[in-house]
Amino acid sequence: MTALRTRAVHAGREDLTDLGVHAVPLDLSTTYPSRDSADEARRIDEFAAGAVAPGMPVYGRIGNPTVERFEKALAELEGFEQAVAFASGMAAVSACLLSAVAQGKPHVVAARPVYGCSDHLLGSGLLGTEVTWTAPEDLATALRPDTGLVFVETPANPTLREVDIAALAEICGDVPLLVDNTFATPVLQRPGRHGARIVLHSATKFLGGHGDVMGGVVACDAEEAGRLRQIRFATGGVLHPLAGYLLLRGLSTLPLRVTAASATAAVLAERLASHTAVRSVHYPRLGGPLVAFEVDGDPHALIGAVRLVTPAVSLGSVDTLIQHPASISHRIVDAADRHGAGVTDRLIRMSVGLEDVEDLWYDLDQALKAC
Repeated sequence: MTALRTRAVHAGREDLTDLGVHAVPLDLSTTYPSRDSADEARRIDEFAAGAVAPGMPVYGRIGNPTVERFEKALAELEGFEQAVAFASGMAAVSACLLSAVAQGKPHVVAARPVYGCSDHLLGSGLLGTEVTWTAPEDLATALRPDTGLVFVETPANPTLREVDIAALAEICGDVPLLVDNTFATPVLQRPGRHGARIVLHSATKFLGGHGDVMGGVVACDAEEAGRLRQIRFATGGVLHPLAGYLLLRGLSTLPLRVTAASATAAVLAERLASHTAVRSVHYPRLGGPLVAFEVDGDPHALIGAVRLVTPAVSLGSVDTLIQHPASISHRIVDAADRHGAGVTDRLIRMSVGLEDVEDLWYDLDQALKAC
């Protein structure tokens, strides 16, 4: 098997030489003409059932050749049969929940912390689900006959808490374990190797990598992919072809970007741990480009004082982003639940980019002094 760096460059592009092109074709069509309406009817039946019908799609909401290249590439990098792309990470989360409900198993077990909007959706019941929040070590006691999904993030947003995927998968048994792998990416971790049956990404983050594309994607087996395509066909949460094009391009540099940013993040985490204005630092054993830390002073002053680092929500871009989770990404979560999950009012989350480490440290140090 070729190395991940090689597969990241070539996945989804294997046929380009035979097509006589070097860049991936970008198909922006919303509809696909055909003089054979009987054949169109056959394909519509297959699409509605969640199948991948050969030939051109009928309509852009059903499928798109450029998006399918990205789906194929991501499935290959995560080690799954198939992947299904959506308009956003939350559209992907919604489809996974609807899939469980459609199978008559609306109960979800989840471990905090997770991304704030995922937390809100899980607890809202808007999609017909019921959630039981539990610590990973108490997972077995939370499972029920109608449990259709176990939902975890590792490393978790924003505390970077890690869980043992293989141990959780064993406890889950026949219940699908969904791992949000947005923070680690397949560069650092492939949850499917450890028993996770569904792997989800907010593709907006590291997969795109440049802060200019929004999307979500789920890697899974063919059966689950069929259900997710049915849901996407019915609800319309499709990924735009230009987004699929940009995400496929982003995958080609993903290993290089994640490796470089992770090396810088490790240095910054070590320096932050000895800074007089920092109470504690959270950095995963797995490594990675994310660092979380708690400040002694006013976190809002820190956010306002950075000049090189970008004060903004989101993560995974080529530039370093910093935010106060209690004010932005996790604001929608009840304060008591936030605090119980370790998301304190002094916690800062930083997504390290590709700048020089000394330039980043200079900016952080001066901002911490202001804090």
